[in-house]
Amino acid sequence: MTQEWLEGHHARKRFGQNFLHDRHWIERIARAIDPKPGDELIEIGPGQAALTREVVNLAGHETAVEIDRDLAAFLRGQFQPGELDLIEADALTLDWRTVLEGRRLRVFGNLPYNISSPLLFALLPAAGRVIDQHFMLQKEVVDRMTAQPGSKTYGRLSVMLQYRYVMHKLFDVPPGAFTPAPKVTSSIVRMVPKAESELLPVDGEVFGALVAAAFQQRRKTLRNAVADFLDAEGISALGISPTARAETLTVADFVALANGAAARRSA
Repeated sequence: MTQEWLEGHHARKRFGQNFLHDRHWIERIARAIDPKPGDELIEIGPGQAALTREVVNLAGHETAVEIDRDLAAFLRGQFQPGELDLIEADALTLDWRTVLEGRRLRVFGNLPYNISSPLLFALLPAAGRVIDQHFMLQKEVVDRMTAQPGSKTYGRLSVMLQYRYVMHKLFDVPPGAFTPAPKVTSSIVRMVPKAESELLPVDGEVFGALVAAAFQQRRKTLRNAVADFLDAEGISALGISPTARAETLTVADFVALANGAAARRSA
């Protein structure tokens, strides 16, 4: 497929496509990722290959996951043998624990806004084999990911991701850097998985369910929000006020609540 075909290819709304085209931002994002030869780089949603070309120029090779069959066919014709390995699949349904099995991954991409949160959760089980992740997401989502306790944007996404990763918002990217231009500003976030030894021990299933319940109705006190997990006495025994609201708790507080709930269930 040719450049002429590419210019006639319209972004598909069902795939949440907004294609990066501004040279300044492409280079700045690539510098933030800092790809090097020998890195096992895997890009989610390479689209029209704007960032892909920059990364391949710097590292010599990457793997990419693309769901759009037309774009996948286009991509196959854009690179020399050995520069790009393409996985034609839905990144949401891939088992990320087995993608490029046995290798330490550096994951990056301009994630479709309509699936960004589910995709971040889909990547969680593979965090143990990831070196770092660099994603472009809607600014509002990145603000939620990096929010601190007590802020209005602190919620389930903040707690679940901050338990597993150290995260830094790097910079914003304006709508005009894309075609078509989205109606929102984007942001770049760096996510570095914590070492297994740094993670607070917790039952992941109980932890996830309790955090979801705690933030389901933000105005509820803990006593009411997590009543299915712990009563007021059980919450108090952990040194946490039953009248506190979820957005005031740290990640460690939620871990303590989940461990208390798990102990209660086993008893």
